[in-house]
Amino acid sequence: MGCARGTYPAAMTDCAPGTVDLLGVLAYGELTAFLRMAEDAVAHAPTLNDRAALADVAANEHRHFRLLRDKLESLGIDPGEAMAPFVGAIDEWHRLTTPKDWPEALVKAYVGIGIAGDFYREAARRADSEIRELVEQVLAEDDRSEFVVERVRAALDADPRLSGRLALYARRLVGEALAQAHHVAVARPQLAALLVAGEGEDLAGISKLFAQLTEEHGKRMSALGLTPGP
Repeated sequence: MGCARGTYPAAMTDCAPGTVDLLGVLAYGELTAFLRMAEDAVAHAPTLNDRAALADVAANEHRHFRLLRDKLESLGIDPGEAMAPFVGAIDEWHRLTTPKDWPEALVKAYVGIGIAGDFYREAARRADSEIRELVEQVLAEDDRSEFVVERVRAALDADPRLSGRLALYARRLVGEALAQAHHVAVARPQLAALLVAGEGEDLAGISKLFAQLTEEHGKRMSALGLTPGP
């Protein structure tokens, strides 16, 4: 599932379109995650140590973006053009889910980014081994998970009343993520085919995938000490 050299979209004739889309959407997702986390660190972190910790997570997102950018360039594909089809959906998700305080910023960094990662990881299962390994490297959650889980649980211990609000916010994160992912799947059928290959390349297959993503969301909610909800 390799790509011949050339400029995107001209290289589409020699490259699996779903793979190009996967790298493009993931690259833009990582770039915006870096930018938004950096903004949230400045706007919401209650202490300098918290600001530095979230900045470290943001820097890791940018490192992941560079890996994807370099991979696209090595394939002869312009990263900006590969990312361009996904700017609207990802920017809209961020606009609709802007956190209003530090606990919400933490939940978004873990739950919101996590479900997007599940989406990309599922697509990568049907790409070649080199792409799968790159995606797994980019989507590693260890640092983000430890940082967020520790602080969210501490916030809930200090103020149990936060639980209901954060659970509602997390459900909104996931609902908006699935809505935008649906728009992307409809607009980019090659990416949708990569997601549901072997399970019926149609919207029913996408719906089944979304059910799986929702299940993973429930696991993250439990890790934070929040109720997944319906």
